[in-house]
Amino acid sequence: MTDRNRIRPWHGWPGLYCCLLITVLTTKLAACPFCPGASVPLTEKLTHAHTACLVRWVEGDTGTIEKPGHTVFKVLKVIKQSQSTQYEKGSLITVNHYHFSKPGGPFLLTGTHGPKPLWENPTAITPASYAYVMQAPSLQKPTTERLQYFLKFLEHQDMIIANDAFAEFANAPFEDIVPLTPQLPREKLHHWLSSKSTPAPRLGLYGLMLGLCGNEDDIDFMEDKINVQAQGLRSGIGGLMSGYLMLTGGEGLDHLERSKFQQKNTSPNELFAAREAVSFMWTYGKGRYQIPPERLRQSMRMLLNRPELADLVIADLARWQDWTVMDRLVSLYDAEGYDYKGIRQAIIRYLLVASRYSDPSDGGPDATTAARARKYLTLIRDRDPQLVKRAERFY
Repeated sequence: MTDRNRIRPWHGWPGLYCCLLITVLTTKLAACPFCPGASVPLTEKLTHAHTACLVRWVEGDTGTIEKPGHTVFKVLKVIKQSQSTQYEKGSLITVNHYHFSKPGGPFLLTGTHGPKPLWENPTAITPASYAYVMQAPSLQKPTTERLQYFLKFLEHQDMIIANDAFAEFANAPFEDIVPLTPQLPREKLHHWLSSKSTPAPRLGLYGLMLGLCGNEDDIDFMEDKINVQAQGLRSGIGGLMSGYLMLTGGEGLDHLERSKFQQKNTSPNELFAAREAVSFMWTYGKGRYQIPPERLRQSMRMLLNRPELADLVIADLARWQDWTVMDRLVSLYDAEGYDYKGIRQAIIRYLLVASRYSDPSDGGPDATTAARARKYLTLIRDRDPQLVKRAERFY
C-alpha cells in the first residue's frame, strides 16, 4: 500500500499573522522565557496526530528544479490511525520531501487529516527514545505531574531523549515547574551549568532551576558567572541571573546593580540579560523572594541611563505603572542620545497609558497624574503630530 502526501494549503498573510501573534503571546505568557528554540515535544506530536507510525527509511530522491524530492518509508508499527486510513506493518508511505538517512534508519512519522494524511517532518527515533515517548504521561495529566517523568531524562545520554525532555520543560509554564523544587537535582544542575558540553539553549532553564533548589553554597558560583563582563551574547545568562535573584532576594539585586547597572563598561547584551532578570522577578516573584515591587521599579529606573535599552525600560515602567518617572521621560524626549524614533514612541505610549485615569488603589494613575500626562501629550503633539497619532491608534 503506497500513499503520497498532499501539500498543505496556503491561507494567505492574515492567517500567518494570526498564527505568529498567537505563538508570540503563548511563548511569552506560558513557556520558559529563557529557553530559545524549544521544539514541539514528541508527546504533543503524537497526541495531535491523526496517524502515527514507526517507520524505517527505504529510499529517497533529492529532486530537481523540475521535480520535487521524495522519501519512501516502510511501516514497522502503526501507533495510531484514523478510521479512514488502512496502514499496516509493511505498508509503504511516500513523503513529498527528501529526508536523508542511512537505509533502515528508524523514524516517527506523524500526520493529520483524512485517508491521505498531511505528513509532518519525520522525527529520527531510537529504540530507547521510542520506549521513552511511549511510556510518557499523556497531555491530559497535570503539567507538574507530567514533568516529574521528564525530569529524570534531562541530559540523558540519548540525544533525542535529552532534547525532548528539555522541550517539555521549555514549553511548560514556570509556575508548573516550581512545585518540583524538592525534586530538582541541585548537584547535577551545578555540573550542567559548568560543563562546556551542555547545549547553550538549556543553560537558562538550568539557571532558573538552580535558583529554585540552590542554597548558600551556590551563591558564589552564580556570582562568579554573573560578574563576567562579556561583550557578546551569553546564552542562558538571563536565566542564571533570575535564578540568582530568586536565591538571594534584595541582596542579590544590590549585587546585580553594582556589577552590571553601575558599571560603564557593561555591554548592552549584559544589561539586556539583567533587565530580563528584573522583569522576570516582577512577573513571577512578586510577593516572594524578598524583593518588593517598588524595589524592582527602582532597579529598572536605573537602566534609563542607558539609551540603548531605554525604549524597553520605558515600556516596562509603563506596564509596572511607575508614574514617578514621567517628568524625567519627557526631559529625555530631546536629550542627546535619546533622540531616536523608537525611544520617542515609547515615551508617547507611556504618556498615553498615564493619561487614562483609573483606580489609583489598583496602581493606575490618579486624576492629577492623568492630567499631567495629557498636558505633556499636548506639547508633544504640537511638535510630532504624526508620531502621536500613530501611537493613539493602539490606545
